[in-house]
Amino acid sequence: MVILETDERSGEIPLSKKLKSYGVLFALIGAIGQGVGLVLAKKGIDLNPAVTLNPLSATLMRMILGALSLWMVMLVVGRLPELRKAIKSTIGMGHTAAAAFIGPFLGVTLSMVAVTYTETGIAQTLMSLMPVLIIPLVWIVHKQRTSWRGMLGAVIAVIGVAILFLI
Repeated sequence: MVILETDERSGEIPLSKKLKSYGVLFALIGAIGQGVGLVLAKKGIDLNPAVTLNPLSATLMRMILGALSLWMVMLVVGRLPELRKAIKSTIGMGHTAAAAFIGPFLGVTLSMVAVTYTETGIAQTLMSLMPVLIIPLVWIVHKQRTSWRGMLGAVIAVIGVAILFLI
């Protein structure tokens, strides 16, 4: 519902159909990667019935592999000089450090804790509500209001999660 909303009503900067298509494609690839990654993480955490890996250790392994992968991509596409320039920006690095702590560290650690102590599907379903839960933050930080269509989509998502928990 939200993807089909026109730019005039959303209050966002207009994007071409090609860019929107790329956005949807990469969102789908990201969602698949998130789901597969979480299932594989659960398999890795539950080594055998007698041994369960510490969620913090699982987070560390995921972050090390993610950082190495990112550096390899930066090296392959030739963006390391740009990265060196970005590192010199103290304001940018401060915001990036805060975002890295809250998102990748805190978020991934807590997702590993959730996967450790509950079913993978339940944890992923709750984590998929992040776009809904971030709406108030977008209102406050970016002063960007959500349209009725966006709000309806959020309500439908929450109802969907509630139905999954009732089943």
